[in-house]
Amino acid sequence: MSTEPVSGAAPASGQEASPYVELDRAAWAALAPATEAPLQPDEIARLRGLGDALDLREVEQVYLPLSRLLSLYVAAASRLHLEQEEFLHRATPPRTPFVIGLAGSVAVGKSTTARVLQQMLAHWPEHPNVALVTTDGFLLPNAELERRGLLHRKGFPESYDRKALLRFVIDIKSGKEEVEAPIYSHLVYDVVPDEKVVVKSPDIVIIEGLNVLQPARVREDGRTGLAVSDFFDFTVYVDAALPDIKGWYIDRFLRLRETAFQDPASYFRKYARLSHDEAVDEATRIWEGINGPNLVENVAPTRGRATLVLRKDSDHSVRYVRLRKL
Repeated sequence: MSTEPVSGAAPASGQEASPYVELDRAAWAALAPATEAPLQPDEIARLRGLGDALDLREVEQVYLPLSRLLSLYVAAASRLHLEQEEFLHRATPPRTPFVIGLAGSVAVGKSTTARVLQQMLAHWPEHPNVALVTTDGFLLPNAELERRGLLHRKGFPESYDRKALLRFVIDIKSGKEEVEAPIYSHLVYDVVPDEKVVVKSPDIVIIEGLNVLQPARVREDGRTGLAVSDFFDFTVYVDAALPDIKGWYIDRFLRLRETAFQDPASYFRKYARLSHDEAVDEATRIWEGINGPNLVENVAPTRGRATLVLRKDSDHSVRYVRLRKL
């Protein structure tokens, strides 16, 4: 699933050159701005996902330097925008939002990463308006998935309304003041009809989802279309060993069995009645039939397209960071 990290120092003589800089946890943490205040404990508690090992130490050592790096990218894009408009002899319109794509497996913690980055980036005065949109809202409704025989492949690339997602990202990068995205309910396991999230004049937009780094598809006529990732300014992939992700998925399923699945309105209410062993067996079946194959076939192959990879250890903490060189 990944290569092993090297130290934060320059490669030793004779070591094969790489297009990436890989920093272990200590080297990456040393980049954190010492004077910047991270999130408060109550904010961290609200952002923490089920099973994630997010604490103040993780925020300080991993997400603080990442938010600062992203802020530098945003500032550089702003300068380049001004210089390009000057070169084109055009009156300078507002720069379009800086778009960050964030991908990774089910249960790897990408949603928590997205929420933390949203909050931390919004703390920087240069870009206070940071929007977060998940691609779950662009899943085809269950009725349509069932009509197409795809309900058992929910989360696979073909289960999304890819044209609608592409239009959304193009509208964002076209500089539209307001862009709408559909809303997905994990409680009812479906897109919520007639409900939208409105993204209004953001400085930064984070788009989080399983397949956001997918390359463009080849059409039936042999031509290659556009991909959502073509419009990203920076991309992040949250990575971990396959056995660890599977274990996290099963652990999360067990926790949900005791919490969200108990809700009478939950699509997964039937799982609340399972014994511990039955729940483990059911979670394993779902993983091995849906989420595991999707990870291996579709999600993990996009890791190499990311600007930055956060590699997690078995305890959910980030062990090293790999950044593509400029």
